[in-house]
Amino acid sequence: MKTLKHLWSSTSLNILNRPATLPWLLAALLTALPAVGGAADNPSGNPEAPPALPRQTNVLAKAEKPPPLPLHQIEGNGGIFSTMSAYLVNPPRNGEPVGRPGLGFAYINVGHGRNLEAFTLTETPWKRLELGYAYDRFDLGDLPQDIERATTVRLRNDNVGLHNLNARLQLLKEGEFNQKWLPALTFGSHYKYNDGVKRINDDLGGALRGIGIQDNDGMDFTLYASKLLTFLPRPVLLNAGGRATKGAHIGLLGFTDDYNFVVEGSAVVFITDRLLLGAEYRQKPNAYKTIPGLVGREDDWWTIDAAYVVSKHCTIAAGYGHFGRVLNHDANGVWGITTKWEF
Repeated sequence: MKTLKHLWSSTSLNILNRPATLPWLLAALLTALPAVGGAADNPSGNPEAPPALPRQTNVLAKAEKPPPLPLHQIEGNGGIFSTMSAYLVNPPRNGEPVGRPGLGFAYINVGHGRNLEAFTLTETPWKRLELGYAYDRFDLGDLPQDIERATTVRLRNDNVGLHNLNARLQLLKEGEFNQKWLPALTFGSHYKYNDGVKRINDDLGGALRGIGIQDNDGMDFTLYASKLLTFLPRPVLLNAGGRATKGAHIGLLGFTDDYNFVVEGSAVVFITDRLLLGAEYRQKPNAYKTIPGLVGREDDWWTIDAAYVVSKHCTIAAGYGHFGRVLNHDANGVWGITTKWEF
């Protein structure tokens, strides 16, 4: 069970990876003599270190690449599809000064010609800090045609782009201070910039401002806790978080003046060491007025997801979602795919 915990949290394991030549063997024998006394002083040892050759492994060992978990969620953070995890993506392995980057892509079909493509990048330079970026491109589908029929106004944009810049700090590691019950706890700051909503608002003569969409950029703040339950027949990961946001439809429609606090979370079951099934919930603020037939209320998101670890570098996942009303249509049969590659 502990191994699965290390899979998700990307904790590294040390292994010997080069053949022992005569000079290495002599060095190993010389260092092994005092190491015997040290092992007797600390019989429990380091749970992440191999039981033999405790000193020479610092020279001979190379950190093994753990499986590429967690996934990238659509805003460029470690998580699932739409929600996050307190675990960080691809942190430095034992003996490495910095972590390695991860690249991801997601495609989500919202229906009625509306698609979301997410291009994601993360880098975890230190074990407790994750930096991320995502560009989310949202196709508006038939919304411009509906607007033209209702107002005779032709929009210059048929899509919007959302830039996400993220920094997440892991305040607590899971089980830190020898407290096995302690979850991982991560705080995040997320700057978002929408490159198309201002032009759409101008085309509509300020109609979006009239319903409460005031800005084309904003900051989200998140706090997430994650805990892996290993006493069940198969491990279960629980993620729970809170978010302070001004974003409407995660910022794809722009940003309101006031912050709203919403909750979100997920549960993931390790069916096998490679196959994971999960369910997500993300509350939405619904902080703007509606335009009948064109901009509906903002509903909460629910998804069910399946992920497969292809290799120590690649994961793929698929999801099915219930998004409620999204602008001018319901979106209760949303489906999507995502993949991530870690170096």
